[in-house]
Amino acid sequence: MSPRNPAHSPSAKLDGHRARKRFGQHFLSDPAIIGALVDAIAPRPGQLMVEIGPGLAALTQPLVERLGSLTVIELDRDLAQRLRAHPQLRVIESDVLRVDFAALFPTPEPGPAPCAVDAPEAAPAPRLRIVGNLPYNLSSPILFHLLPWAQWVQDQHFMLQKEVIERMVAAPCSADYGRLSVVLQWRYAMDNVLEVPPHSFTPPPRVDSAVVRMVPRAQPAALHMPTLENLVRVAFSQRRKLLRHSLGRWLEEQGYGGRFDVQRRAEEVPVAEYVALAQALGTGATPTPAAHPATAATLGV
Repeated sequence: MSPRNPAHSPSAKLDGHRARKRFGQHFLSDPAIIGALVDAIAPRPGQLMVEIGPGLAALTQPLVERLGSLTVIELDRDLAQRLRAHPQLRVIESDVLRVDFAALFPTPEPGPAPCAVDAPEAAPAPRLRIVGNLPYNLSSPILFHLLPWAQWVQDQHFMLQKEVIERMVAAPCSADYGRLSVVLQWRYAMDNVLEVPPHSFTPPPRVDSAVVRMVPRAQPAALHMPTLENLVRVAFSQRRKLLRHSLGRWLEEQGYGGRFDVQRRAEEVPVAEYVALAQALGTGATPTPAAHPATAATLGV
């Protein structure tokens, strides 16, 4: 038996770094996929961009070559130390769920709009682009963490589990359409721009991956986000039954006297109807930050 070639070992491919399961580390290593992803992002010199989870800088390097400078958010202490050696990178060593994205904007900082889009027509021009290969076990909490800053974001490109993206972009009357679809489609226009097989990573994940483009809507319907969250949670809690068994009863408890067809299943209701219902319900409660990690938990995503 011939000796194993060290150049083909996982350690060699990772430049001596050992992938950490607790961080969900799967490093993009396919040059063709990296090139296609950079082309899809289309970075331009001087744009303000943040990369979440840069890892071994496979995507970071071609991005910063086009941008000139780049902010990266990395939780792994060893990887953050490596990245600091790069003169064009601003490294934030942190869990992304703890990062205040308002601090990444040029002054004056806009600050987040916690739960409602009060005056979308007055929002400043988009200025921040966000990219990343997100850890699949935290993808939904991260997506919801970013919601409060959506009106100041130009676009987001994320590599996620393919199944999650299919749920994000799903249309009504499909098996994938659900809570995640409704809440994110209210705020973003989204499309699946690239499919990525497991062998494109080191080590390879056990699932197929894809890249989603998320463009914040310029004038999203103004609503109280916890109200939208609550009603879609209730609606999809018994998705095989007619809504009169779940959402219908909940609406009665809320004292809702308007018209809403509950003789349908949750997956048959378009996003626009859920949004209109959330607007009609409104709320007298004190808003809570939509970016809190518990948001994703309440949605069961």
